[in-house]
Amino acid sequence: MKINLKTKNKEETIKLGVLISKFLNKGDVITLSGDLGAGKTTFVKGIGEGLGVKDEINSPTFNILKCYFVKPLPLYHIDAYRLEDVSSENKNIGLEEVIDGDGVCVIEWPMFIKEFIDASVTLDITIHTVDENNRNFVIETKNEKHYEKLFAYLRSL
Repeated sequence: MKINLKTKNKEETIKLGVLISKFLNKGDVITLSGDLGAGKTTFVKGIGEGLGVKDEINSPTFNILKCYFVKPLPLYHIDAYRLEDVSSENKNIGLEEVIDGDGVCVIEWPMFIKEFIDASVTLDITIHTVDENNRNFVIETKNEKHYEKLFAYLRSL
């Protein structure tokens, strides 16, 4: 299942994150791919807003993981960029506990920790930079049944 959506500015990117957050459940994993500056963290801000996060959401690049403990769904935000050149055995820092955890896990740069991600259950989002403000979102999943309502809603936009 796959859909393409466009945003024209940061506000629309955040709004898309808020909309998608309404369809998320415990254990959902979203992977975010795209160039540096494509808007991955901006999109996560929208998911956080939709889940009720009041704290500032920024990239956990140097921390790798930031946790936002809100009810009913905590948000776990992983930025795996710094793990690109780390060997598999040295990546075992407990990320799988939050990836398979009790909330929603959003992973930027998922290709660097793919050994911890079950691609058959993820919602995969690739953000393409069109120009300074415009973005093209490619949203896809292999788990069609789980995300059926989300895709039906996105197609209606």
